[in-house]
Amino acid sequence: MNTYAFPTMVTPFCRDGSVDTGAARAMVDWYDENGCGGIFAACQSSEIFFLTRAERALLTRTVVDRANELAAAHPGRKRMTVVASGHVSDRFEDQMEELKAVADAGPDTVILISNRLDIANTGDAAWIRDAERLMEALPGVPLGVYECPYPYKRLMTEKMLSFCASTGRFLYMKDTCCDAAVMADRCRVLAGSPMKLYNANAQTLLASMRAGASGYCGVMANFHPDLYVRLCECWERDPETAEFLQSFLGTAAFTESLAYPVTAKYHLKEIAGLPLETVDARTRPASDLTDYHKSCVRQMETLAQAVRERLGERSAR
Repeated sequence: MNTYAFPTMVTPFCRDGSVDTGAARAMVDWYDENGCGGIFAACQSSEIFFLTRAERALLTRTVVDRANELAAAHPGRKRMTVVASGHVSDRFEDQMEELKAVADAGPDTVILISNRLDIANTGDAAWIRDAERLMEALPGVPLGVYECPYPYKRLMTEKMLSFCASTGRFLYMKDTCCDAAVMADRCRVLAGSPMKLYNANAQTLLASMRAGASGYCGVMANFHPDLYVRLCECWERDPETAEFLQSFLGTAAFTESLAYPVTAKYHLKEIAGLPLETVDARTRPASDLTDYHKSCVRQMETLAQAVRERLGERSAR
């Protein structure tokens, strides 16, 4: 079974507050160098609720263009898949325009945010009606679903998920339920359909892949994507290494709560060496990044390096 790691991309900004497309391109290169199967551009990590419609489209187009350039330069290597969302409005008509702008930017799949359909949260039937209307507004566009936690988390029910699977239009789900048993049930619902489940929760990642999930799509691939890639590659053939990696990744992921996304930008700038001008975010200022947070990120990287060294020794045996 093929499983892949998808980082949830953070948006780099210039010092004047505009989107830094040069840094975004460098981030795509870094994800590619680390073996990621794809990128979720224009997601909550990207601060889509705080970007303009034009900025969401710009970020998506930048990622798509760079992924295409890398694929052309390395014809023997699989091109990274790009998925993107960006409908943040309450009014249905505004959402249609937002999604069309994202689709025009060229991602492989346009992702619907589950809490943006049936805004009043009246029930499954209303959600499905909204999904059908959006499908009609985006003819032929491959779709996905994201259980975005902001402004509130609306989990997919079996009825909603069965509908998506039955249409043949839905290819992707970013699951944020954080429950391995629920994900196993969801994978059974999706079995035989083109829709694949990607787990955002590191602590349940290995269990979810054993139950049929197609990989990881989450925050922590901004820190050590290569180790998520390694787990996705080895979990079937090397259970011992998989358990070891899961133990590290599940523990390291508890740092998600530490001033994200500025912690991720700090890592990308100061540890990965990418050309980010600033670690500022629109959801929180760089000043939220304390010495404590920086120390935690550095300690995590030290341990990640030790994990890489151990895996290298094991591979050499």
